Amino acid sequence: MKTINLKFIVPLLAFLGIAAFLVVGLTLNPRDLPSAKIDKPAPLFNLKLLNQGETLFSPQDMLGQRWLLNVWASWCVGCRIEHPLLNQLARESDIFMVGLNYKDDPTNAQRWLLQRGNPYNKIPTDVTGDAGIDWGVYGVPETFVIDETGIIIYKHTGPLTADVVNQDILPLFSQIDKP
Repeated sequence: MKTINLKFIVPLLAFLGIAAFLVVGLTLNPRDLPSAKIDKPAPLFNLKLLNQGETLFSPQDMLGQRWLLNVWASWCVGCRIEHPLLNQLARESDIFMVGLNYKDDPTNAQRWLLQRGNPYNKIPTDVTGDAGIDWGVYGVPETFVIDETGIIIYKHTGPLTADVVNQDILPLFSQIDKP
């Protein structure tokens, strides 16, 4: 009877374990990652608005109103994909949209908006990325919905799609009691 050589078995088992881990990982959707910020107060910042001198914007300015925060940058490929949808949403709804310009050169951001249209009501500039870190942003674009009390009620990672807007975002705004 032959003995099994452990110097071949151990690497084989290690390889199979790693392969199984990778196969499981490939079946996961990175957009399904839960956010630790859901049902928590929106992180505060006080940032200058794009091309508005020393004018500042803070999430506290939005208390009493439901709003959408879209984190974007002129260098972001995914932002190019979702931007026409954001322009359409701005034209067809009364959703207050804030575009947090993330780690971007303000001149590039302004040129990008002039070329593609500006769907945002306010555009705070997060040149250092500190506000994005506080919001849990790990890649752009990311979109949040914040309720009237300043609580984050929704987060989407990656470019928005028509399905996401229609099935996830618009219903959050239609739930608002209107006078």
